[in-house]
Amino acid sequence: MELAYIPSPSHGVYHLGPIPLRGYAFCIIIGVFVAVWLGNKRWIARGGRAGTVADIAVWAVPFGLLGGRLYHVITDYELYFSEGRDWVDSFKIWEGGLGIWGAIALGAVGAWIGCRRRGIPLPAYADAIAPGIAFAQAIGRWGNWFNQELYGRETDLPWALKITSSTDGRVPGTYHPTFLYESLWCIGVALLVIWADRRFKLGHGRAFALYVAAYCVGRFWIEYLRVDDAHHILGLRLNNWTALIVFLLAVVYMVLSAKKRPGREEVVEPGAADDEADDAEKAEGVAKGEAESDSEETTDEADSTAVKDEAESAKKS
Repeated sequence: MELAYIPSPSHGVYHLGPIPLRGYAFCIIIGVFVAVWLGNKRWIARGGRAGTVADIAVWAVPFGLLGGRLYHVITDYELYFSEGRDWVDSFKIWEGGLGIWGAIALGAVGAWIGCRRRGIPLPAYADAIAPGIAFAQAIGRWGNWFNQELYGRETDLPWALKITSSTDGRVPGTYHPTFLYESLWCIGVALLVIWADRRFKLGHGRAFALYVAAYCVGRFWIEYLRVDDAHHILGLRLNNWTALIVFLLAVVYMVLSAKKRPGREEVVEPGAADDEADDAEKAEGVAKGEAESDSEETTDEADSTAVKDEAESAKKS
């Protein structure tokens, strides 16, 4: 008997007149905005200019979307290139299908191009945006909820996800809501990185490496619950192996980086400190001008009062 469960949307596309509004796309877009907003705040706190994160995101986001889609299509090629399938569907990114591994890898290439154009060290930029990326993933996972996809094994737990669609081989029933598990895990990862960064002053890419390592731990056990078709190697799903390898690489990077370049970068964006100094001088000049103006007004008022007093004395005499 089903006492409680998480309902699934009856459809993932809503129409505003002739315009289709897709829940999956909305989740991705909102996630990107959150990542850029938080990254901008962290970048300014590290001594960078406002707007730099968004400027570099113009390069990173398209590369990330392309990388995420490529990873998905390559690792699940049979969904698009096997008999009875239409290869054109491989371009329909709005229907779901983004691999975070490819998104981060190619997104880093785009970020590197943007950073290089502005003379900014990529590791410092990566540290600033790391928690925002985790929050973006937490939001983006709800796109799977709209599409009724990537759920886990069958379960009768009170928080089970109820699948109602029977398309593409789905079997209606209640399953582990792996999208929710990963969303909550990513929120925890973001908070962990923010705390660790404040506590240990992480720099030179170590905050980003911590995000990667922590995410991989969660992805490993969450991936183990999923029941969608996947390639297996030695009994483990491909994404489990990817998570394991990437986790080890992230930990090795953190250890070697801490030994080779301890502490944080003193300068994350060339010229930003000069801009702050100029702004401070301008503010000081404005304040000084206002003070002089107030002083002149006070003097004028005093002179006017003195003239009035003299006139009144003359009248009396």
